[in-house]
Amino acid sequence: MYNAKVKNYQKEALKTRIAGADRYQIIQMMLAGAIEKLVMAKVSIERNNLEAKAEHLSKASSIIEGLRSCLDFDVGGEVIENLYSLYTYMIDRLLDASVQNDVVIVEEVSSLIKEIKAGWDAIPVEIREQVLEQGDSVSVG
Repeated sequence: MYNAKVKNYQKEALKTRIAGADRYQIIQMMLAGAIEKLVMAKVSIERNNLEAKAEHLSKASSIIEGLRSCLDFDVGGEVIENLYSLYTYMIDRLLDASVQNDVVIVEEVSSLIKEIKAGWDAIPVEIREQVLEQGDSVSVG
């Protein structure tokens, strides 16, 4: 009962954060969510909890697929093509991790996501605001 209430609170808090977020912040939340799910998947593999492993890897894959589907090839050029390939690689590797119950693969994907997040987080606020004010397309990733 208590667990259900906490999960409901977390879900509502996330909805509130998303409602007030701009595009950059939503991508930051997605990247952080993928990292969180990968940590949970790793722990699940280590504990041999196959049901939880499958759930967390599936959610991480869905988040990465969401990031991949947001890429704007019209404005991103080669960078976007590389991100698309990298996201595809990560999704494929998570499938491998699930089949092989391999934490090393999960750590590899987590490391890649963390690098992307570090780059995304490093975009200066002034640049973000300028892009958002201009209404330009934002190539996510």
